[in-house]
Amino acid sequence: MKFLSALLVLFPTLLSAQQLDVAVNNGRVIDPETGLDAVRSVGIVGNEITEISEEPLDAATVIDATGLIVAPGFIDLHSHSVIDLPANRLQALDGVTTALELESGVLPIGQWYDATEAEGRATNFGATASWTFARIATMIDEMPPVEPTATWYQSAFAYPRWTTDVSTDEELEDVLSLLQQGLDEGALGIGVNSGYVPGVGGKELQRVWETEAENNVPISTHMRNWSQVDPLSSLEGLNMVLGLAATTGARTNICHLHSTNLHDTLTAAEMVASARELGVDVTTEVYPYGIATMPIASAVLLQEGDEFRNRMGIDFDSVRLVAKQRWIEDEADIRKEQEEDPGQFIIMQYLDEKKASDAEILKQVTAKPWIAIASDSIPYTLPDGTPVMGSTWPVPENAQSNPRSAGTFAKFLRVWVREDQLLDWPQAIAKVSLIPAQLFDGLVPSMERKGRLQVGMDADITVFDPDTISDRATIDKPAEASVGVEYLLVNGTVLISDGEIDTELLPGKAIKNK
Repeated sequence: MKFLSALLVLFPTLLSAQQLDVAVNNGRVIDPETGLDAVRSVGIVGNEITEISEEPLDAATVIDATGLIVAPGFIDLHSHSVIDLPANRLQALDGVTTALELESGVLPIGQWYDATEAEGRATNFGATASWTFARIATMIDEMPPVEPTATWYQSAFAYPRWTTDVSTDEELEDVLSLLQQGLDEGALGIGVNSGYVPGVGGKELQRVWETEAENNVPISTHMRNWSQVDPLSSLEGLNMVLGLAATTGARTNICHLHSTNLHDTLTAAEMVASARELGVDVTTEVYPYGIATMPIASAVLLQEGDEFRNRMGIDFDSVRLVAKQRWIEDEADIRKEQEEDPGQFIIMQYLDEKKASDAEILKQVTAKPWIAIASDSIPYTLPDGTPVMGSTWPVPENAQSNPRSAGTFAKFLRVWVREDQLLDWPQAIAKVSLIPAQLFDGLVPSMERKGRLQVGMDADITVFDPDTISDRATIDKPAEASVGVEYLLVNGTVLISDGEIDTELLPGKAIKNK
């Protein structure tokens, strides 16, 4: 016994190396929480980081990360594409190890988790309980029973009462009951897509925020109002969200701050920063693009021409049909498409990156160190509208989506760090890992083990080449995978090796609120 104890004292590195499943050696290890930024080797047993060493480690699988950055796995707080496996794999190639559907969410949550676990995912996954799904299920008798699918949600735009009307007292109680059921089934909070529901009243939103606070989980919201002019401006809607967060104490995540605040984005960012300094528990996220995606019959696109142009600062020719791969010509054209297929997805360019003033807004808000990066990715469809689902791989070249779905994180690192040097690597990595994870600190224990590269944390790790990481997806070819992510570990499983994804592996695990 004494001899064994002596061996443990004299040879701990040798003993631990013999037990390691994976070693990531000689990379530039960056952990935003502790400030570690040095050449180190990382040892993994199962799905846990068990060692960080100044010396190379031995293991069953050894990865040479010389010249590469070894970072905590990227966390996407705003992934609609996590509902489909092919799009989820494209996100993995963009460095994502955890993809969460927080803005819109789904219902029924239990059914969604069961189905997603049965099919499997490349990344970890989770979702909020959807307030819009609950409203549709409660208020629209013509809809079939609620299903946790994008198709079900899109079909509801043929019956706009759920977007335009204030709920009755009875309807509101039913909505809250459905949301509570979702939280009881493990939802990561409530997703409040109020930007698509201009008819919602403040009393209803107050009850929703109170429900969130009572359950002690975060709320994610696409804030109401979508306008750069008063009355009913985006800044007015932002003030409502900040007030709800302050009066209820519910931790609130504001989705795509720049998308909803348009040319008032920098003012909005100052408002959120001021609220945080005053102690309001609020966060926000952005994506490194000036293009939004939504169903074509969304309320903002139903506005008459002059009102739309005045409030949005763009015209209808800034709208592109996703599946049909063409830009809208004029107001008559969009009205025709809205009547024929009200649920079809569109791309709307609200900030033109080729225009200096718009590019500066995007550059500044995306560079703010405290704002998370999130994709707002959407699933892929073929030109005839057929969803790209199941085991399909690679995603067909003619599949359509938004380039954010494949390129968000690589574009952010390429432009804001390597090319424009607006952030250094540790700052940028915090924005894609630690800061998203901190949304759940003290609320969702499993997320406290993510977004950090430390002993005892989950072995979700993104290993990328800082000299080559780059997005390739464009509006015309949104299914082009990013390059530069050389290795990706999800729960200790090497999913990507030498830049190639292993489609036989589906190591993602469900993340729930308990």
